[in-house]
Amino acid sequence: MAGYDYDLFVIGAGSGGTRAARVSAAHGARVAVAEEYRVGGTCVIRGCVPKKLLVYGAHFAEDLKDAQRFGWRVPSAPEFDWKCLQENVLAEVDRINGAYTSTLESHSVEIIPERAVVTGPNSVKLAGGREVTAERILIAVGARPAVPECKGSEHGITSNEVFHLDAIPRRVLIAGAGYIANEFAGIFHQFGAHVTLINRSDVILRSYDAQIRDRLLQISMMKGIDFRFHAEFAGIEKQADGSLKVSMTNHDPVEVDCVMFATGRVPNTEGLGLESAGIELDAKGAVPVDEDSQSSCPSIYAVGDVTNRVQLTPVAIREGQAFADTVFGGKPTRVDYDCIPAAVFSHPPIAGVGMTESEAKQKLGNVRVYTSDFRAMKNVLANRNERCLYKMICEAETDRVVGLHMIGPDAPEILQAAAIAVKARLTKADFDATVALHPSMAEELVLMR
Repeated sequence: MAGYDYDLFVIGAGSGGTRAARVSAAHGARVAVAEEYRVGGTCVIRGCVPKKLLVYGAHFAEDLKDAQRFGWRVPSAPEFDWKCLQENVLAEVDRINGAYTSTLESHSVEIIPERAVVTGPNSVKLAGGREVTAERILIAVGARPAVPECKGSEHGITSNEVFHLDAIPRRVLIAGAGYIANEFAGIFHQFGAHVTLINRSDVILRSYDAQIRDRLLQISMMKGIDFRFHAEFAGIEKQADGSLKVSMTNHDPVEVDCVMFATGRVPNTEGLGLESAGIELDAKGAVPVDEDSQSSCPSIYAVGDVTNRVQLTPVAIREGQAFADTVFGGKPTRVDYDCIPAAVFSHPPIAGVGMTESEAKQKLGNVRVYTSDFRAMKNVLANRNERCLYKMICEAETDRVVGLHMIGPDAPEILQAAAIAVKARLTKADFDATVALHPSMAEELVLMR
């Protein structure tokens, strides 16, 4: 170890990289982390944190309308100041970026604000020209938004740029049907834009339970979001007035003021030099790793979105922690990828954990499905017809709850606790034996019959 400049060199200071660097240093390792942009990565700088703040801001559009039914005198046409929200969100991003930086520095992790590329099993080269060595290298460079190959694609934006728009566009077209597409469809719609969402197939949020995603589609269409299915980009043409004319298959062209691509994410491995260490990427450009996050090169590991596993911030953090504990902490640890909860912060949000009904039937055969389809108390008084749907899937023979899925206000907040019960392999009888917390939406979980 003494022959190397560092015990660990981390490339990328996102959620997984910072956790791995901090914990490894706490275990006594000499650690450096190279980051070419800002400490915090996608989640903190241009992903889930600023996006969730926009979601909160967007919710006020409906809350201000509902408030009148609860006795509040609200102006008939409340004004929304995009610049105010934008500046406050970006200021919060700056604060968290500083907190991440301080945490690394307080653990004696050296932060190198340069791009780094791998030059061998134990060496990296920095953008400034310096080459350093490390006993182990951790790749934690994350992923970036994919941009479709079509004429005029340079006129579109991605989730990276959306936080820096000068104003909310009057008409927005979003390409994709995953969580990013549906979240920003709700955000833009609540901020007053007319939103058109196009998708190559006729299914949104493919990995979620069919009934839940169909309910979101129904509600989104009732709100006024326009969906165009079986539509692929044919081209984007910029008009003389600055608008964009979007041509697509199976549908007429549409004129909008902004095109946003939300068509998946691509691992940031391009030009990273991994071939110099004999590492072959998979078909999607990800770094193949084993259960201990080790690549085909024994001294090089990878965690987070750059790998061929689950692209979620909490998973990247778990992987970084497990790597540090295993390699430098003397505590062999592996991440359990079973039963990972997930949420979409759409309007309304959806959340799920465990198997969908379709997956359970395929894997278990005989299942029992319980549902609760209701209007939240708040929506009733607000004269809002939007309905919640909670769904519980149980293995028929054992009564074990194998899946929970829901759509409705605060669904992600409710599911986090409920996911513990699914992870613990509790049964429907355990839910039934739990006294309801009344009046609440969450009580429906223990009242299903």
